Amino acid sequence: MTPSKAPGKAKSRISVEHTGEDLACARRVLELEAAGLKDLADSLDVPFTDALDLLSGLTGRVVITGMGKSGHVGHKIASTLASTGTPAFYVHPGEASHGDLGMIRKDDVVIALSNSGETPELSDIIAYVKRFDIRMIALTRAPGSTLAGAADVSLVLPNSLEACPMGLAPTTSTTTMLALGDAIAVALLERKGFSADDFQVFHPGGQLGRRLLKISDIMHSGDELPLIGGDLTMDEVLLEMTTKHFGCVGIIDAKGALEGVITDGDLRRHMGDGLLGQKATDVMTRDATTIGPDAIASEAVQVMNARAITNLFVVDQGRPVGIVHIHDCLRAGVA
Repeated sequence: MTPSKAPGKAKSRISVEHTGEDLACARRVLELEAAGLKDLADSLDVPFTDALDLLSGLTGRVVITGMGKSGHVGHKIASTLASTGTPAFYVHPGEASHGDLGMIRKDDVVIALSNSGETPELSDIIAYVKRFDIRMIALTRAPGSTLAGAADVSLVLPNSLEACPMGLAPTTSTTTMLALGDAIAVALLERKGFSADDFQVFHPGGQLGRRLLKISDIMHSGDELPLIGGDLTMDEVLLEMTTKHFGCVGIIDAKGALEGVITDGDLRRHMGDGLLGQKATDVMTRDATTIGPDAIASEAVQVMNARAITNLFVVDQGRPVGIVHIHDCLRAGVA
């Protein structure tokens, strides 16, 4: 029996019939959540700065806690804070009541998340921080709630419409809560002057870590450097180029500063009967493109692609300290 293709056709027809409704629903959700974020941005005031003051003067860790959807948001906020230089971790309220309160120290700051501010599972954490005078920041929609009243600083989320048509599923509220966590993390990052170098320390793996590799992490240095004095002749230059396998050589002056570079292209342009007897300074390209050791490796790829070259000498205060080849970048996963 030949299988019928009718179900596939029916499925396609149904999909077409619902496309307009689905897209309208999705756009309505995104517009409501975007409106909630706008409300949040407009509502920020002095308490936000007060919260940053508590967190920037921290000698301990940031302890994030919350139940249900707020707990899931809390996990992400803790991760973002930790990755941007503020030690942070998440404590589940239920586990806290069964021993994990011991993870919270006197020099920590607790950030408690609750849409209603009346989450019963947070009661033991609230009692604990009050008993031991541990500072607490509340993220809640309810300024008159138990949580807001117990906190040292209360960050009140706007009472924007939930995207759920029944107003029941946390949607806009969790979006604004998550965004407020991002705002806290980034504002702290800027206060501390957290740099790309610092970020790379916390992100050594994955594509992000590769993008933030420094030139000094992948360059060749020491005896691998193809360097020669400018008063030497081209036969000696060719020997150095052949030995070091980079297809180029750097020309240095008496003080060790980089004067110029000789590449395969320079050899072709000066090819003739008298090439081998010429001095290196007569053939070299002056003002060669270089890069510093503290530059990000992706910058080297951009420069080499733009200049259609395959090598860059790494120069520190005028002196060559390394060389990087495009293949070094590719092997490190930088592209």
